[in-house]
Amino acid sequence: EIVKLDDESKPDLAAQNAERLVKREAVDVLIGTVHSGVQLGIHKVVKESGTLTIVPNAGNGAVTRGECVKNVFRMSFSNWQPAHGMGLHLGKKGIKKAAWITWDYAAGTESRDGFKDGLEKGGGQLVQTLTLKFPETNFQPLLAQIAGLGVEAVGAFFAGGPAAQFLKEYKAANISVPLYGSGFLTEGVLGAAGPAAEGIETALHYGDGLDNAKNVAFRKAFKDKAGRDADVYAVQGYDSAQLLAVGLDAVKGNMDDEAGLYKAMRSAKIDSPRGPISLSAAQNVIHHIYLRKVVGAENKIIGIAAENLADPGTGCKLA
Repeated sequence: EIVKLDDESKPDLAAQNAERLVKREAVDVLIGTVHSGVQLGIHKVVKESGTLTIVPNAGNGAVTRGECVKNVFRMSFSNWQPAHGMGLHLGKKGIKKAAWITWDYAAGTESRDGFKDGLEKGGGQLVQTLTLKFPETNFQPLLAQIAGLGVEAVGAFFAGGPAAQFLKEYKAANISVPLYGSGFLTEGVLGAAGPAAEGIETALHYGDGLDNAKNVAFRKAFKDKAGRDADVYAVQGYDSAQLLAVGLDAVKGNMDDEAGLYKAMRSAKIDSPRGPISLSAAQNVIHHIYLRKVVGAENKIIGIAAENLADPGTGCKLA
């Protein structure tokens, strides 16, 4: 039985909604959510209740770092991972100075840190971070500063409608410094961004045209079922179910065998549409971060920015 609850993307309702699912509905497994702020509220509840929880999207670092617990697994990404892949790529290209533009909130900061760490591994330096309050979209004051920074590349984290707007304004400003990003900069916004997105390179754990048997079969099955093309969110949801299935198969459906269930899930090796995946010691997914380039209406995969990348899991201590 599936119990559905709309979190309304409201962090202040997260604990109340999680309590309802855990206590009133007595769910055996909680799957959620998308919004990182909401996820933190859910996390507080399931950390106390011990309810098995699988995160299918939210990338906030705390969940699989300092606040990690044995009953919470993440099958999506940490904010650090995609941006780290892009930083590594630019470092290998010989970029010595770069800037980062984002919202002043957790996802932006954690993405910035990943980008910075990757860039520094290649001998590069993040010389400036430009931020604006979430969810404001007055990008012009930030764009006006780029020319004077003396950088060879600009990295960015924005998502959704604001990402499309940012891409358009960056293009219109005729900035000579090339723009790069965490994959969400161009994910799901190519139609809205139009020509402004053409040629932009991003890094993410999934992309258009990923050629493996699992992905080809998954995309066909998903389109037959849903009537639309699969995206990274569909893949993450599917893999969340795959992980749960590994655990349930191992204990023959006996949820009371917590030790056996968690042991099987922690050691799972899963054939995902995104490629082979497994879990780190902090129970965050390990996967390839692909280099993508916008070509027409696709985030076309052109290489691998980081192979089998694990989040550092800083501060996580699981028994």
